[in-house]
Amino acid sequence: MKRILASLVVACSFAAVAAGAAIAANAADSTTINGWISDSMCGAKHAGSGAACVKKCVSGGMSPVFVDESKKEVWKIDNPDAVKDYLGSKVTITAKADADNKSVHIDSIAESK
Repeated sequence: MKRILASLVVACSFAAVAAGAAIAANAADSTTINGWISDSMCGAKHAGSGAACVKKCVSGGMSPVFVDESKKEVWKIDNPDAVKDYLGSKVTITAKADADNKSVHIDSIAESK
């Protein structure tokens, strides 16, 4: 009985450590990036100009996208409601990137200069 109890305690300890490592890995995946919020039709063409066009395109059914300032890469946004107040704006985001799907999940966003 003592062996079973000891084995159970050890197993639970390993499970707790593994869960903590997974949480830490997710937090480490977030990165801060500067860029612009544009639309899926025009992408990087609006980087730095064209806020009115971005708003018009998004209201017409295009999806908002993030354009990385340094690489001029266009990334889909998994949670587009997070950027609705920043269409056409230069922003700094903290996000988790999914390179395979070329998408970001925005944790926080702020307008930048």
